[in-house]
Amino acid sequence: MSMATLATLFGLFWLMWILWTTLSYGFSALHPTLFTENTPPPGVDGGGLKNAFVGSLILISLAVAIGAPLGILAGTWLGEFAVRRRFGSVVRFFNDILLSAPSIVIGLFVYAIIVHPLGQFSAISGAIALALIMIPVVVRTTDEMLQLVPSTLREAAIALGVPYWRLVTQITWRAAGAGILTGVLLATARISGETAPLLFTALNNQFYSTSLERPIANLPVVIFQFAMSPYQNWQAMGWAGALIATLAVLTLSIVSRLIIKGKTKGGA
Repeated sequence: MSMATLATLFGLFWLMWILWTTLSYGFSALHPTLFTENTPPPGVDGGGLKNAFVGSLILISLAVAIGAPLGILAGTWLGEFAVRRRFGSVVRFFNDILLSAPSIVIGLFVYAIIVHPLGQFSAISGAIALALIMIPVVVRTTDEMLQLVPSTLREAAIALGVPYWRLVTQITWRAAGAGILTGVLLATARISGETAPLLFTALNNQFYSTSLERPIANLPVVIFQFAMSPYQNWQAMGWAGALIATLAVLTLSIVSRLIIKGKTKGGA
């Protein structure tokens, strides 16, 4: 018991240290132009992260639009149609492998099948890489949430002659909706800070761009580049970007917890 407590306190100490460092450096670097100006050239004072914020929103929105429906449909097949099938177990096994696959491997995969054949980096390839990271998380949570739905609901619907597709879409999806939404939010929080796959797909762009066929600015890569630079202005903006990214992930995590808590109280 004492060793477990010490291990917990040891982990919390480093977590709080990281958060405090991010907050202290990030708050001191916040200023209004951070949201209204693009990233500056090397050695130039001023500027902001407008292009990086817009690029990240585009990439994450596209990734969610691609990954969430595919993940929910695949998780529904596993949780409703392949619960006791051998092939379903095989699919779950490979999904668990993808769930723990390094993101840089996924980035290299998308680079090999999209970026290299097309001969250029692009926003759409970055969104596909993030979607591939997101899909296994959504599949796993959807599968588990659907298996938690009482079988009596299905039996009652089937006894009333409800078609199985309507049973899934109007009964089991509704019953597991909070858990499925939580899985999507957690997957979105995970891809929000991914840097490695974007280095091989979307790359970066110093200028403001919303084109899906060209390299696009994004916050994780900008933070990485600015943190490694010798310019104090860039380093300060890197800390500010890290603070905003941390707050965004924290917000998504809190929202997902509130959804789970609300569903638990409602079910009780």
